[in-house]
Parts: sequence; C-alpha cells; structure tokens
Amino acid sequence: MIKHGGFVGGAFVTELSLWIGWVDGFPEVVGEGSKGYFSVVVFNYNGFKMVMQGRPFFGADILKLGEIAAAGDWADSTANPAGSSTYDIMDEYIDRLLEGLPTCAFKIGWDAGNGAAGPVIERLVKKMPGQHHLLYVDVDGQFPNHHPDPTDEATLADLKALVAEKNLDFGVAFDGDGDRIGAIDAKGNVIWGDQLLQIYAEDVLKKLPGALIIADVKASQALYDRVSELGGEPLMWKTGHSLIKSKMKETGSPLAGEMSGHVFFKHDYYGFDDAIYAALRLIRASANLGKSVTQMRAEMAEMINTPEMRFQVDEARKFAVIDEVLERLKAEGAEVNDTDGARVNTEDGWWLLRASNTQDVLVARAEASSEAGLERLMAQIDAQLAASGLQRGETVGH
Repeated sequence: MIKHGGFVGGAFVTELSLWIGWVDGFPEVVGEGSKGYFSVVVFNYNGFKMVMQGRPFFGADILKLGEIAAAGDWADSTANPAGSSTYDIMDEYIDRLLEGLPTCAFKIGWDAGNGAAGPVIERLVKKMPGQHHLLYVDVDGQFPNHHPDPTDEATLADLKALVAEKNLDFGVAFDGDGDRIGAIDAKGNVIWGDQLLQIYAEDVLKKLPGALIIADVKASQALYDRVSELGGEPLMWKTGHSLIKSKMKETGSPLAGEMSGHVFFKHDYYGFDDAIYAALRLIRASANLGKSVTQMRAEMAEMINTPEMRFQVDEARKFAVIDEVLERLKAEGAEVNDTDGARVNTEDGWWLLRASNTQDVLVARAEASSEAGLERLMAQIDAQLAASGLQRGETVGH
C-alpha cells in the first residue's frame, strides 16, 4: 500500500505501509527529484535506500544531505500544502511481473522466509500455471522459522525438504526485503548467486548477443568464463547495490548480479534487484533454453570453492586492513585485482579479501582447481590477516 502525501520542504512525501523496492522510479521521499525505499533485512539491520534523478544516492550524497539537515536548509513548503491519497498497487505489480511469463507448467517451491515477499507471492502464484507450494508467506519481522538469508545453506533446509517431498522441479527462497534470491534444483543442490547469473546470462545473450554482463568481485571465475564462452563481455565490478546499479547505468548493461543473490535486470525490466522477478526469469530461462533448472545446474563447471565467509572486525580497522594487505601484495609482485579489496590470482586459483560496505565485517572467499590448492589459498588469506594482527572468526550473516 502506498500513501501519497503532498510536497513538504520541496519533497513529495510517500508513506509505505509495507513494500519491496520494486516501483519503477521508486516512491519520492527526500529532496526535489529524489526517491527512495526502505530496506529491512532483519529487525536489527535495516535502512533506507535512495535514488536521485534515476541514479543511486549514497556515500558522499548522504553525507551532504546530513549537512543540509543539520543546517536546517530547507525549501519553503507553504506554496505546496500537503494532502494525501491511498493507492493499492499490488495487483498492477503482479500483472507486470507476469508479462512475458511462459505458459509452461512448472512445479515450484517458494520460501518467503516470513519476509516482505510473502503476500506478493501468495497472490502471484494463483495467476500462474503449474503447481506451487509455499512456505512462510506470513510477514513476521522476528522471522520465527529461519533467518531470511538465501545465501546461507542452513536456511534452505525446509525448502529442500519441500522440493524432495513434493517432487518439485526446483525451489526459490528470498531474503527479508525481497531483493535477494536463492534457489535449489530438483535434487536439492544449491544454485548460488553467481550460478544463477550464468543461467540468466545465457538467456539474455540469446536475445542480446555480445552484451556486457556485470558481476561482483566475489563471483566465481566460472561465471566470467561462461559469459565469454556465450559471446558476452564479462565485467568484474565492486560489490554493492548502489555501485552495481551505477555501473549498469554507465555501461548500458542489461544484466548484473552479485554472489549475495542480488540480480539486476535491465533487459525487459527496470534495472534493479527484484528477487520475485528474478524467480520468474528463472522459469523463463528454463523455457527459453529448453532445459530444466536441474539440467542447467548439472552442466555447470564444478569448482572447488568456499562460500562467502564474513567475520567481524573493528569498524575503524576494516578498510585499513585491506589497504595494508594490498600494500604487501603489490610489494611482493602478486597478481592482484584491487577493484574492490584484494582479489589475488595464483597457480591454484584465486582468493578475495574485502571490507563490507555496510557492516563491521571483512569478507573472504577462495576458489581452486583442487582441495590442496584451496587449502593453500586459505593459508594465504590467514597469513595476510595475521600480518595485520587479525584472524578469521566465526562467520556472521548478512
């Protein structure tokens, strides 16, 4: 439900009772020509995302807004007194989601994780062909069934059980605010974010040969190789919602994604990360490519890698540690990509160490051609951390 207000201090105020950041252009909230939406992942980690004149509004922009607020430098709103109206947009959203959906009848499991996607999914599947089995569609910010993080395989246990019990074609899961997707195939194998992007890329590149496909620095080398193999142009970029969207805008890319399950479709959509739409694009890709989701997962190159490892570090140290690591690596003559943190290539494969943009966390990942090689890569990560007076701790969630 969207409740529109009038102009207040030069801003058209919009009240959101509960929604996902899918609206084309987003609701207008702060500053002339600016727009934004709430992002609530879990009750103790939430925030507000903004867009200014079609571009992400973050970093220095937010600091400048804070200065304006502190100074009380507001426009005069007396010429535009506020009013309000209410509009339920969910049916229109669902109809838009269904545009281009094939008529094939799939058997799908959906785990909304008690997040914001639940009410939409509940109404959406009633208009879709096939069989649809739903888990945890009631919105509950305490998330009583499991943490809504589809990148954590432990949270997919109930979905795996559902897919197995009902003999479904595949299952999809969502985070708390419905902008990250996770998936499993009919055999219960997880399809990670960079693997989903391989599937989406094949479908998009059939329609847009040679297109630029963007992925973040945490993605598998197998993804970049696959995009090249399909005739596309892969681009490795920085992790982060705003950073990815800015790069898509700059380059005209039709598709981008992150290991975390954020997938951004400009092709036939609006260029932002709507996980419900991404689920429907998985159906569409399967139909267009003439392969089951399980077959597409099975055909992928098997890599030996770690999941995304996230461990806490003092907020004041996280970026400094990365700078120290980069300085040592470059002094050693290592082959390092510093697009976002340190991604280091060796004969065994690659490893990554970067600072989270939003949490007091360092993120690590490694990928090798053998188990022994993976151990050597992990030893290099640990050695760099030790040189900066740190060690890997217990992995924390998003």
